[in-house]
Amino acid sequence: MMTILHLPLFAWIALGTAALLLFCIAFGVVVISEQESGLVIKRYGRALPAGRIIAIEGEAGYQAQMLPPGWHFPLWSWKYKVRKVPLVEVAPGQISLVVAKDGAAIPTERVLAREIECDNFQDAVRFLNEGGEKGRQLGMLTAGKYRINPALFDIVTAQRAQQFGLSPEQLFVFRVPADRVGIITALDGRPIPSGDLAGPAVQGHDSFQRAQAFIEAGGCRGLQEEVLLSGAWNLNPWFVSVELIPLTEIPIGYVGVVVSYVGGEHVDVSGDGFSHGDLVERGRKGVWVEPLLPGKHPVNTRAMKIELVPTTNIVLNWASRSESHHYDQGLDSITVRSRDGFSFDLDVATIIHIGMKNAPRVISRVGSMQNLVDHVLQPTVGNYFRNSAQEVTVLEFLSARSARQREAYLHIRAAVAAYDVDCIDCLIGDITPPEELMKTQTDKKIADELQRTYDAQREAQMRRQQLERETAAANMQAEVVRSEQQVRIQEMVAEARVAAAKGEAEAAKVRAQADAEVQRVSAAATADALRLQADADADATRVRGDANAHAERARGEAAAATYKAGIDALGEQSYTAVQLASIVGSAGLKLVPDVVLGEGRSNLADVLLAKMATNKEAPAIIHSAPLTPTNGVSKT
Repeated sequence: MMTILHLPLFAWIALGTAALLLFCIAFGVVVISEQESGLVIKRYGRALPAGRIIAIEGEAGYQAQMLPPGWHFPLWSWKYKVRKVPLVEVAPGQISLVVAKDGAAIPTERVLAREIECDNFQDAVRFLNEGGEKGRQLGMLTAGKYRINPALFDIVTAQRAQQFGLSPEQLFVFRVPADRVGIITALDGRPIPSGDLAGPAVQGHDSFQRAQAFIEAGGCRGLQEEVLLSGAWNLNPWFVSVELIPLTEIPIGYVGVVVSYVGGEHVDVSGDGFSHGDLVERGRKGVWVEPLLPGKHPVNTRAMKIELVPTTNIVLNWASRSESHHYDQGLDSITVRSRDGFSFDLDVATIIHIGMKNAPRVISRVGSMQNLVDHVLQPTVGNYFRNSAQEVTVLEFLSARSARQREAYLHIRAAVAAYDVDCIDCLIGDITPPEELMKTQTDKKIADELQRTYDAQREAQMRRQQLERETAAANMQAEVVRSEQQVRIQEMVAEARVAAAKGEAEAAKVRAQADAEVQRVSAAATADALRLQADADADATRVRGDANAHAERARGEAAAATYKAGIDALGEQSYTAVQLASIVGSAGLKLVPDVVLGEGRSNLADVLLAKMATNKEAPAIIHSAPLTPTNGVSKT
């Protein structure tokens, strides 16, 4: 029979596993993994106080303390029930809200439960012991994983948003684009003080991300003075709502005068000289003394008003046309009445300018640019022209237009200067006088022109008659004038001849004198030249003579030396014979004839043939007759 000691290995493993299971069951061992927590439910114990659902002192029911990951024992199954719950996970870019199911009641003056330092709702015991309130919480969860007791806290994620009356987008991190600004409305806090439009700014709430800090700093519910700038923000949608609006743009050529309905206490800084309005520093209620310059500004337009004021020249037309700014859209031509009872219309253009530093003063005084045009410039300009027109007649007004325009400019400039506005110019445009008056003036003008035309024509006829008479007289005078001219011409010719003769005589005398002088100068020059030439020739002859003498002497010496050397070499007779032969050769003399004719044996034909044989044109014929030897050559 096999004993227990002789069991195989697999049997021992099976026995060990069974024993472990029996131990766990007997002692109530619970194993919690890393991705979960253990929610403990106590089956037996003291009853919970009235109104409580979570036990913190060992009462029966859901326990505030949860089991962390690991092995836990003894947890007797007859006494405890453990339910494993997953971790709460908030995805990146999202937030989660919290609703507490147990705790103190929220005070009536508040909407959301105050935030308790309880490790992001992971310490349920501390939450309840330190007075955590049930209901919707000011605190919230950002991206991460949390071990939260589901019996105490209900977590509102983006997937469960609709169950709590929210949209999934409200549980995402709120983003404000770069070209937008967020208008904040707080849903909890103390009431806004009476007379204020929005809640004043408080410190320390990190752009409404720390709701409890906002409440403790005295933040008010409702519209907020502060705005939310561009960026990403973790905002509790139960605590604040955000409205995105564009940035306030101040165009080039304008400034923005800020009229604030919120801010610090109103303190006038305009000074005693400005009695028609008041200005305040930046951040206070009223018209800010410093305007906004061109650019984009994060302005809370729900609590402030921006009045654009042009800093360039503004043209206002009292006419049927209107400028692009439309301030003069309600202005029409000015109807005036003259001293003689006629009514007529005139167009006027006024150019004004408002300085940047004066813009807040103008807005503080009149409220807006349109009010400046409607309540200041329109009555000022209109009344001036109506009053001035009554002092003159229509025709006087028309004829003195430039002077009237200058007077209008000076008057309007002085009037608007009291409103811190500069008048650059005032121009009178079209004037529409009464038709009946203009018809009368036109008829009168036509009659005057006709009268002047008739007078001109009569004057022309009279001048034409005078011209005819003078023309006839001029024709008769032609011959007389011609004769007179001929006489004058002859006189002038005679005078010219006399003058010419005198000129010729004087010229001859001058020429004779000039010729004599020229001859005298030429003779002197010739004598000098001959003298110089004779001297030069004498010098040249002397030099040439000396040179020839030297040359002859040198040649003679050379010849003598040559003769002496020849005689020494050949002897006197031999050297003489050589010299004679050289002289004969140099003279071109022939000692032997080209053709020799023998006596009795040659004739002319032989001579010709011989000449042809030697290519000579004039052959020499030597007769065989005896010749007398010449030049030392013997007879052949």
